[in-house]
Amino acid sequence: MSEAILRAESLTKRFGGLTAVSEVTLELHVGQVHAVIGPNGAGKSTLTNLLSGDLPPSAGVIHYLDEAQVRHNLAGMKSDRIARLGIGRSYQKTNIFLPFTAFENCRLAAQSRLPRAWRIFRGADRYADVNAIAERSLQAAGLSERSEMPAAALSHGEQRQLEIAMCLETQPRVLLLDEPLAGMGPQESQRIIELIRQLTPAHAIMLIEHDMDAVFAVAHCLTVMVNGEVIESGAPAEIRASLKVQQAYLGDAHGGFNG
Repeated sequence: MSEAILRAESLTKRFGGLTAVSEVTLELHVGQVHAVIGPNGAGKSTLTNLLSGDLPPSAGVIHYLDEAQVRHNLAGMKSDRIARLGIGRSYQKTNIFLPFTAFENCRLAAQSRLPRAWRIFRGADRYADVNAIAERSLQAAGLSERSEMPAAALSHGEQRQLEIAMCLETQPRVLLLDEPLAGMGPQESQRIIELIRQLTPAHAIMLIEHDMDAVFAVAHCLTVMVNGEVIESGAPAEIRASLKVQQAYLGDAHGGFNG
C-alpha cells in the first residue's frame, strides 16, 4: 500500500465538557474509499469538520502530504488554506447557488481556485481556461446535459452531483464526502455510487454514510465510531464479522449487517 496522503493522529474535539471526537486516528490513501460509519451523534461530521478546517481540534495532529511531497500539519489551519492544499469536501446539506445554472456554479468554484486579477467589466464567460475547467468537472460528475439548467430545477441527486462537481473544481487530492446519498432514492443513489467509483483511482476519499449497502459496495476500509470514539477499523469483511460493531452499532449481537 502506498504512503497515506492524510493521517490523523489522536484527533480530539471538546465542546466544554462534551468530547465529540476522542483520540481518533485514521489514514486516507489515494485510490481507496475509507468509510466512517456509526449512529447519529457518533462524531462523524465533527471529524470531517476537523479534517477540512471548519473546526480547530482540541488536540491531535493531521499530517498531509501535498503534491510536491511536502508534509503539512493541518490541525488548526484555516479551511481556505486547507482547500488550496488539496482537501475538498461536501456537506450534509447541499451547498450550491440555486438561482445559477449548473455551469455557473462550477465556473464560480473554478474562479476561486485560479489566482488572477479579475477585470470587473469583463464577462466571466470570456475566460476560456475557467470555462474549460467547469465543463470538465460537469462531465466528470455526469451533468454535461444539465449544464444550462438552473440548480434549483435539478433533482436532489443531481444537486448532490453538482456539489461534487464544484468540489472537483478546486483540484482536490482528498475528498471528504459527508452523507452524499442522504434523501436519495435507489436510482439516484446508484448514480452517486458510480461517481464515487470513478473518482476513487485519482483521489483519497473519506465517506460518511448511513446507507450500508452503498458503504459496503465502495469502501476499501471502514472505521466505526460510537460516542466520539473509534471502536473498530478494518476491511469490510472484518467489520461485518465484528461482534463489537454489531453490538454497539446495530444493538444486536446476532443480526449482523444486511447490506
